Parts: sequence; C-alpha cells; structure tokens
Amino acid sequence: MTDKSKGAPVAERRATRRTADEKWRTALTSIEQNKILVRGYPLDEMMGRLTFGEAIYLLFMGEVPSPAIGSLMEAMLISFIDHGATPPSTLAARNTATTGAPLRACVAAGVLGFGRFHGGDIEACMGVLDSGLELVRNGASYREAADQLVERCLQSDEGIPGFGHRYHTRDPRAARLFQMALELEVEGHHVQMIRAVEMTLAERQQVGTPLPVNVDGAIAAVCGDLGIPPLVANALFIISRVPGIAAQAREESERCRPMRQIDPKDHIYDGPSQRRLPERRK
Repeated sequence: MTDKSKGAPVAERRATRRTADEKWRTALTSIEQNKILVRGYPLDEMMGRLTFGEAIYLLFMGEVPSPAIGSLMEAMLISFIDHGATPPSTLAARNTATTGAPLRACVAAGVLGFGRFHGGDIEACMGVLDSGLELVRNGASYREAADQLVERCLQSDEGIPGFGHRYHTRDPRAARLFQMALELEVEGHHVQMIRAVEMTLAERQQVGTPLPVNVDGAIAAVCGDLGIPPLVANALFIISRVPGIAAQAREESERCRPMRQIDPKDHIYDGPSQRRLPERRK
C-alpha cells in the first residue's frame, strides 16, 4: 500500500514516525553551531549577568529567579563551601590525595563520601517539615504539629534531622539564612514550622546538649518556602561542597607527606586570623 501524495510506502512513513517519537527528550540545554541555550537563554548572555547561584536555579527550576531568591541561592551555596578537616567527605578526599591520586579522583572520592548521615539531612528534614505542615492543613496549630513531630522522631531513635551539631550550639550559618529570608520577605510556612519544632525541643530539653536548628535544617526550611524540591535541595549541598573538597585535596597534596595516616583530631589551623570582608567595589 502506497500513499501516492507522499510518494513513500505508508509502512515506511509509519516506521519513520515511530523512530522520531522514540527519541528521548531534554528540556535543559540546546547545542547548535555557534549557539548554546540553557533553558532557552543564550549562555553567553548569561555570563556576567547571572550569578552562579542564579544560573543553578535556572538550570534546576527552569526560570531565572527573582533577586531575593537569587541572593538566597548564593547564600546557601556559600554556607556549605567548607567545614574544616573533620567531615567524612573531606577525609575521603584527603586520604585519596595522600596516595598521589589526581585532583579529579580526590574530588570524586569526597563526593562519594556523602551519605544518609552526612549530606542527607536536608532531604530528610524537608520530609519532616512537610509532614508537620500536613498536620497544620488538617487543623493542628504549628505548636501542636511540632509536638507530634518531635514525639514521632524521638520514638524512632534516629533523632530529628536538621537539628543539633557536633561543634555549634548556635549554627551561625542557619541564623544568617533565617535573617536573610526575613529581610528578603520570602520567609514562609516551612520556616514557621521549623521554628515551632525548635521551640518545642527547647522546652522539652531542660539539661544536656542543646539542639538548635543547624544549617541543614535552615536550608531545608528555606528551600521548602522557595518551592525547591528535596532532591534539588540535596544537590545544592553537593554542588556547594565541591570547592571545599577540591581545596582540601590540593592542600593535602602540597603541604603534607604522601601516604600518611590522617587523624582529623591532630590538625591545627595556621591560616589568617579573623578579618573583615573588603568593601564592595562600585
């Protein structure tokens, strides 16, 4: 059977159409000769006009963020950039560097060092906050929802993701993110929920180590209010930590002897003492 108007067998045209339909699709980046479009925007026009945080938001979320969201994206990426020599991801990178491995292998080892208990709390905390907000939508107050969340988490013996820290009794990164969210008027229900949980924990815990909101919890709440999905929020942690991992691996290669046994408790800091940021150039 032949479609005379097309001059090709119908079966052949159907096969061609099926082949075209079977091609997989992407909505991220289009590459043509002399043209690169990221979510429809020319990459060369983005350069110098969007910050790195704004470009990451565009790539994940599909649109250029507002100035307020862009500022928070930058702040979140900076908040995780490095946390000293003790995190498991840093130790993985340094242990790889001490073998003489190339930087790419050291960074890969560091990223592979992320897991449920190191880098996974953002996604877990967002799940807890969403559960609390579901209770609020069903008629509970924020404090009532917080009481139920805390009780549920304490009974599970796994703790409450997004709270407490090995070093900080007040995580300065979390405080700054909440301050920025308030000043930029993007604070919403997720921040309100995590504040209620923090108050409930403070009331229940009379003695012992305090459990303030840490940076994972702050980012979980802020991302929730910005409409950023948990998987993307977790990706932000990975992206932001890569520069720190690379810097730690480079320092290990340049300042330390090969094949040493690394004990994170033995290190001392010999960098600059606290100093003020320079004024921005206009």
